[in-house]
Amino acid sequence: MALIIYTFCLRILSPLIWGWMAWRARRAGGQWQIFGAERFGAYPQPWDGEAPVWVHAVSLGETRAAHSLIVGLLARGDRVLLTHTTATGRAEGARLFAPEIASGQLRQQWLPYDFPGATRKFFQHFRPRLGILIEREVWPNLIAQAHRARVPMILASARFSEQALGHVRQIDRIFGSLMRNSYAALDLVLAQHNEDATRLYALGVKNIVVVGNLKFDVVLPVVAVDAGRAWRARLARPIISIASTREGEDAMFVQALSTQNSVDQVNALHGGSLFLLIPRHPQRFDQAATLLEQAGIRFVRWSVIRHDVHANTELLQAQVVLCDTLGEMPFFYAASDVAIVAGSFAPLGGQNLIEACAVGTPVIVGPHTRNFAEAVQGAVQAGAAIQLSESESIDPALRAVVTAISWLQDEDALAVRSRAASSWVAQHTGATARMLSEISEFEIARAAPERRRH
Repeated sequence: MALIIYTFCLRILSPLIWGWMAWRARRAGGQWQIFGAERFGAYPQPWDGEAPVWVHAVSLGETRAAHSLIVGLLARGDRVLLTHTTATGRAEGARLFAPEIASGQLRQQWLPYDFPGATRKFFQHFRPRLGILIEREVWPNLIAQAHRARVPMILASARFSEQALGHVRQIDRIFGSLMRNSYAALDLVLAQHNEDATRLYALGVKNIVVVGNLKFDVVLPVVAVDAGRAWRARLARPIISIASTREGEDAMFVQALSTQNSVDQVNALHGGSLFLLIPRHPQRFDQAATLLEQAGIRFVRWSVIRHDVHANTELLQAQVVLCDTLGEMPFFYAASDVAIVAGSFAPLGGQNLIEACAVGTPVIVGPHTRNFAEAVQGAVQAGAAIQLSESESIDPALRAVVTAISWLQDEDALAVRSRAASSWVAQHTGATARMLSEISEFEIARAAPERRRH
């Protein structure tokens, strides 16, 4: 009954959901195909060959996190069906797995909306032998239809905060045991931490194994990392990246860079540091350029000078490089002496700092990091990062800029932070191998009763 009521409410509210998606698509850019056939479970291209392993990575962060796991699945010979909900996730998947998509070993599709008919048609069309949801994507009809189609479901690299537990309980106050039943129906949960496992167990999940966080197994392209370090060496200027800025944060950092106090400290302390301003979403590239122009900050656009061998003069005169391309974050982090990881200076939950630490770049984050609380806490404890608290007396973006500049003045201390960042990531790797082992054991155990029946 709870599932019926939920579905009824979902149908009633779907125009509002589609309106919200359209608004988000305008802000984030890309082709979302909100009313495309795939979103409603209609897939004109037939699935040929063996049953795939289906992996759902909702957006950009989950797609990057799932990279090493998908690489492992492909390496053991699986065909992979990779689904997404956002355009940024789909674009990243297309970039990461272009050869496998071309060869037919991996196919990308939109995940259907959580209507019974759409999800039922999804399973009927692709008939996956296994479903793997990344981090938290548990939808009631999706899980129910997977159960009816006898597709075992795994929640991988599961993170489940106290806030998430509270949200689930609030939903269940309205819809009875809707979400509790959905989580309890999962066949296997591979949790990031003991705390995540404890909260998921409280929801009725029984088969839980703590394996760690996939994001620590980030696969960075060696060519991009080496190129970033070589670019930094040729430029011979300290570099501070302001990475993954989100809505409202570009203005905060442009203001911080243009504040006279920060400019004075820049001139007095670092003798020519270069800032990389890296908006997370492409639709804000031009907005960031306008902000820099209005503030009178000398800047160049990366898309203009990236292949220009004669751009050194422009770079030497610039205060900021506006990084207006996609897919080059490993290059930018490798080129940086310090990374200010944004998404955390406005109340947006933060962004992943592990990628920066993986290349030995120490990190500064703001006060709002609820989406990456455990990782931030661990990085701070290891000496790989610091987190700035909220202060009424000084803007956190300005504090981050001033702090980053101050770090550059002590090369020995900066080197210690850099080694701490690399070491912290190295100590937490291995989640992919543990996850693949648990998945294989799960599949073997599940296949044994099937063989006995036949």
